[in-house]
Amino acid sequence: MTTQAIPVLTNRPSSTDKQSSSKTIMGTGIGNMVEWYDWNVYATFAAYFSTQLFSHDDPTSAFLQTMAVFAVGFLARPMGGFLFGWIGDRIGRKPALTLSIVFAAAGSLIIGLAPTYDQIGWLASVLLVIARIVQGLAHGGELPAAQTYLVEHAPRERRGFFASSIYVSGTIGILLGLLLGVGLQAVLDEQQMQAWGWRVPFVFGGLLGVVAFWIRNSMVESEIFDEHREHVERKDEENVFVSVLKNWRQGLRVIFLTAGITTSYYIWGVMMPAIAKTSFGFEARSAFAASIIGNLCLIVALPFWGRLSDKVGRRPLALVAVLGSAAAYYPALTYVSRGSFFALAACISVQLVLLAAILSHVPAMFAEMFETEQRTTGFGIYYSIAIALFGGTAGYLFTLVGNPYAFGAYTIVLLCISGLVIWFMPETAGRDLAHS
Repeated sequence: MTTQAIPVLTNRPSSTDKQSSSKTIMGTGIGNMVEWYDWNVYATFAAYFSTQLFSHDDPTSAFLQTMAVFAVGFLARPMGGFLFGWIGDRIGRKPALTLSIVFAAAGSLIIGLAPTYDQIGWLASVLLVIARIVQGLAHGGELPAAQTYLVEHAPRERRGFFASSIYVSGTIGILLGLLLGVGLQAVLDEQQMQAWGWRVPFVFGGLLGVVAFWIRNSMVESEIFDEHREHVERKDEENVFVSVLKNWRQGLRVIFLTAGITTSYYIWGVMMPAIAKTSFGFEARSAFAASIIGNLCLIVALPFWGRLSDKVGRRPLALVAVLGSAAAYYPALTYVSRGSFFALAACISVQLVLLAAILSHVPAMFAEMFETEQRTTGFGIYYSIAIALFGGTAGYLFTLVGNPYAFGAYTIVLLCISGLVIWFMPETAGRDLAHS
């Protein structure tokens, strides 16, 4: 098989142009925030738009169908990792970043502007499925592209600190959706929310996407990628994926390392308001308030852990995160069962602060695991598979099991598996990305 050099594109901005660290973090961060906002606001407002985009004759059935469409987005994520991974590794990190935000904004606008079931019948439901697939593609490609771009721009000695901004911005996106929901419910009555209020967050997400696209389009390409494209001979395009498949051992590391982290994070960072209400008898308002407090603690903890990982390494902190979360899991559930708001807020906060010890620097660790020519694809495909298998099924399995302690055992096992993977991994902090 012949090899050829990737041609230099003369009509693109040079990565030698100066780009400040603040612009790098802002450009990746605002897009990542929009992606996480769009992804999670669907679940926040599903109860309102389910009877608008599905038949309202049976509200329960409409809501279940809406949740099924929510799961479709997770199935689309591996395809997004594949598509945007190819773009990121063959065309550039910047095009992958800008296109992913276009997809995310388009998905939100489709939902926000969709005609109702009463107006166009089943086509309204089809539009919702299409929108969620588009969002799944965007979310599957956003994190690999953003983390690769950010880490390749970061100084080697501060790579973990830079990487922490990924989950900081993502958590801000989740909080923005929650706060918008609280605000709309405060100023609109139930009838107004059902009629049109639910459209506001989706249209707002689309407008945020336009701003994020404008910022990202002004950014420069990764210098590491430019140097690789200009000076390294590479094989034909399809061999990018062949090399990813051949690197299946590294892919399995990504999957099983992610399994425990994403399951525990979805329980404590995303699903706990619903769990606290249905399993422990908390009022919805108290459960949401406790979750907001926990996520604020996560935001504060992320930069601290990220900077510490640059000093002591990735592996020690990753082990603290997964084993600490596993050890604290049952005590936290027992404490929450007392029904105290303080207990709920404290347990969510402790779990998220522990998980921050790996969430902060895991984008850097994943980037350091792969070579430049497959850094976006290699991570993106396997990571999206892990999220679909474990994060996407967490809510369904929890509901199926019906017992938080039984599901906790499943989560603890996954966390221990992640710990074993980390134990046998080499340290990656400080790796020279330009020559990998």
